[in-house]
Amino acid sequence: MTTTTAAPIDRFDTDVLQQHWIPLSVTDAETAAVLHNRLGVDFATARNRVFETDEFIYLPVVLTYKRGDVIERDTIVFALGSDFLITLQPDLHFTPFDKAVAKMRRNPSLTGSPHGVMYALLWAMNEASERVIHYASDALEAMNDDIEMATNGYDHRGREIGVADMRGTMSRMNAAEEIVSRVQETQLQLARAARHLMADTPAGDLKSLIAILIADIDGVKQHAGFEHDKVRYLQQSVMTWLDVKQNQIVKVFTIITAVFLPPTLIATFYGMNFTWMPELEWEHGFLATTLMTLVAAVIPLVYIKRKGWLR
Repeated sequence: MTTTTAAPIDRFDTDVLQQHWIPLSVTDAETAAVLHNRLGVDFATARNRVFETDEFIYLPVVLTYKRGDVIERDTIVFALGSDFLITLQPDLHFTPFDKAVAKMRRNPSLTGSPHGVMYALLWAMNEASERVIHYASDALEAMNDDIEMATNGYDHRGREIGVADMRGTMSRMNAAEEIVSRVQETQLQLARAARHLMADTPAGDLKSLIAILIADIDGVKQHAGFEHDKVRYLQQSVMTWLDVKQNQIVKVFTIITAVFLPPTLIATFYGMNFTWMPELEWEHGFLATTLMTLVAAVIPLVYIKRKGWLR
């Protein structure tokens, strides 16, 4: 039964799909030379830029996608011709394209032209970008909880949160910002490739599908922009919290200095080498000096408390 199921899939891949699509691995120099001689495909001349010849238009897209728990980034170069679509990709089996193959199995009419195949591939790449954005959004939600806890000042164990406790959150936040920025770049390149595909596609139903794809690409780009704004807001929240924390530390040292400055001044007088100090001969001179030092410390403390600087 397994063999029966696999046979149609194999026939689909070889007899139908690859009539107009030729995936090329970046490490397969031999096949690249054959394609160059037979079809005139020259990825070396294109050099990862939009480039057009008499036979092909070259459209590079740097894709940010999720593989397992790792965010990866690879460049795909489309060479779109009238009869064939050649994709220069990291591996012959590029995982993000699996969804495109599944889509073409559900809608075999897409395999009838290189433009239909490219539409399916761009659709799959846009889906991969959206998954990355959802991943970044979930990570930001978790960081939002950490920042809210830091704002309260204590963790779930009741321990006061310090600056060192937020280093991990700040590092993850910077990584999330980089991921979201890369997705925004991917969406810009996907939109450019889709617009070129639209212009090169003959009139028909495929044009309306490409128009919908362009709108979807723009929607994912807007989502990425929203998440990027959220990252900036969280970063600003962390910086505000750090400023408040630093101000609290400076305030504590200021209060300590204000309280101990008058007693220090009194102690300085008694460190001077005067020949005669009358209070040294008093019976209760030591007690009087101690009480005077204590009062000198309490007076600024009371003043600071009445001003509300201890809050």
